[in-house]
Amino acid sequence: MGERQYHLQVEAGEIGEYVLLPGDPGRCARIAAHLDGARQVAANREYITYTGKLDGVTVSVTSTGIGGPSTAIAVEELVRVGARTLVRIGSCGALDPGLRFGDLVVAQAAARGDGTPDQYAPAGFPAVADIDVVQALRTEAGAAGHRFRVGIVLTNDAFYAEMAPETFPMEGIIRARWDAWARAGCLAAEMETATLLTVAAVRRVRAGAVLAVIDSASDGVTGLPDPSRLPIDAAIDTAVGGLRRLIALDGAGVVGGGPAEP
Repeated sequence: MGERQYHLQVEAGEIGEYVLLPGDPGRCARIAAHLDGARQVAANREYITYTGKLDGVTVSVTSTGIGGPSTAIAVEELVRVGARTLVRIGSCGALDPGLRFGDLVVAQAAARGDGTPDQYAPAGFPAVADIDVVQALRTEAGAAGHRFRVGIVLTNDAFYAEMAPETFPMEGIIRARWDAWARAGCLAAEMETATLLTVAAVRRVRAGAVLAVIDSASDGVTGLPDPSRLPIDAAIDTAVGGLRRLIALDGAGVVGGGPAEP
């Protein structure tokens, strides 16, 4: 398990137990700039990895690419070489009309609207974030004064089913499902969190996610946003600050609510 991993091209000793997970490989350097002495240790396909220090502890940044399959590969290979705490830094589209462009969503859980988790656990198995990760991100977002919500997000496979359902043969079904998820209480939609949380639970590591709202009809923002103006900085700051809190918690020997070792 400690050998160089096929997709990530990392091996044990090159990554930390704590890993920040953006989807976009183009965000890795931007996130790694928050670490001390960060350097790129691998780049292959959609996966780029940097490793540095945060409060003296080794922390890595690895991109997952888009969607569940590539995210599952990243999580599997990171766990094989020693990762134990995984925090997704992503973006999402609002389902709750109270969310505005630039708000944050801390995922308490994710509705499994994607397919990859079905390969890991039965349909009734919940995709739930680790309680310590949720609390750390929630506390950090509040301390920084960011507008944020904590709740359930929807993870979906088909990006353009959300953006242009009228172009799909199953338009009526797609619209009905989206409406049902929103009415059930999902705050926002994205493409990776349910897979991350399910794989992390099965592999007995802790995980969570903080997402920036980049599509909000209540704020007059619909369609594809300008990629050069995505409000991702607050999510990055919250994830890095939340990780600092987790490192301190772990250093103090506090027993949290993470999955037990098998």
